[in-house]
Amino acid sequence: MRISVFGLGYVGCVTAAALGQRGHSIVGVDVNEHKVRVINRGESPVVEKGLEDLIGSSVRRGRLYATADAAAAVAESDVSLVCVGTPSRPNGSFDYGHLLSAVWQIADGIKRKQTRHVVAVRSTVLPGTTETLVIPELEKISGKAAHEAFEVCVNPEFMREGSSLLDFEEPPFVIVGSDERDQAARSALAQIYDGIGPLIQTSIKTAEVLKYVCNAFHALKITFANEVGNFCKALDIDSHEVMEIFCRDKKLNLGPAYLKPGFAFGGSCLPKDLRAIVQECRRLNLSSPLLNAVLESNRLQIQRAVDLVLGFGKNKVGLVGLTFKAGTDDLRESPLVNLCETLMQKGIELRVYDPSLVLDRLVGANRLYIEEKIPHVRSVLCGSLEELLANAEVVVLGNHYDGVPRRLAALNGKVQVLDLVGVFGRRDRPLYYQGICW
Repeated sequence: MRISVFGLGYVGCVTAAALGQRGHSIVGVDVNEHKVRVINRGESPVVEKGLEDLIGSSVRRGRLYATADAAAAVAESDVSLVCVGTPSRPNGSFDYGHLLSAVWQIADGIKRKQTRHVVAVRSTVLPGTTETLVIPELEKISGKAAHEAFEVCVNPEFMREGSSLLDFEEPPFVIVGSDERDQAARSALAQIYDGIGPLIQTSIKTAEVLKYVCNAFHALKITFANEVGNFCKALDIDSHEVMEIFCRDKKLNLGPAYLKPGFAFGGSCLPKDLRAIVQECRRLNLSSPLLNAVLESNRLQIQRAVDLVLGFGKNKVGLVGLTFKAGTDDLRESPLVNLCETLMQKGIELRVYDPSLVLDRLVGANRLYIEEKIPHVRSVLCGSLEELLANAEVVVLGNHYDGVPRRLAALNGKVQVLDLVGVFGRRDRPLYYQGICW
């Protein structure tokens, strides 16, 4: 395929060289004449292991050359990959300068072109940028309509400096975000990345935000490891051994468990153990801002649920679930208990149904917890879902129980639904539905 790569910095050079090596015809575009000359000599303008050999090989085979003539590059290609830098301004906000420059150049080329062109934004851009900035600018400068004269998609890169060539060839996934109307863009990107990783087709905004989510989580992991390291060192524990063992758990520690947006955490372990390590850090005079912030963020998630319930403007509320998770009768530090108590304090007429919670069967710590800590909750418990629904104007789903989604959907919008745990899928949500995180 004929591909123009706009921006011959780190991402652009790696992308151009790797695609050239795979047999595509690549023209690199950059306003910096020095970069253009360096590429055309078969050299690399950036330092990356193996990149110069790859560029040299592609140039010698006639699969790669560079130019400052953007219009000619667009005319000679079917797809333009936008790989320009998107630096931060001093206040941390997004700098659109390089992106706009590339978009204007591509639009000018599309204006002169008779055939349909595909534009793929590979640069890291904030969600909404492609639909509110890139596409309108392409239409304005080219004088042509999106989905007709050209198609736009988002194709974020997930390469690490120092191992970028391997990351390009063996990525965790290849993301292509596009409008469903833009089948030519989807087809072109699928052809470009044929045989490279699993291809995931999604929406434009989802593709845009994924890079930010990944990088934020990587930063979070590094900071977490550093705080663990500081904590272990203060206790004369080998932090590297601790984290090496920690990383062996691919089911919980490094797997998808816990990584689903929803309600706050609770139970007998997570809050207690997190408080204990934070308190021990204080005793050791260690700063642990990340671990401290986890507790505060969890509290705010409960407050967000309170605000959403109050935002309905209804007084009769039914809460499905009270234990800290479905399938258990454990009420200790359940965020739903906190939600329940706060709503009652706000004057909400609350009813609660939890099929896992049968008071007559409770023994030990759970029974004492209800009798001593939350005796007032007993008065709002319902024996069945039908009893809860009898007068509810709003139903809050705190846990997932079989049969509940089907029963709520059958109400055809007679009650408003607030889903805290993602009970309903994207396509089967009832009327008057909203979720806490989606």
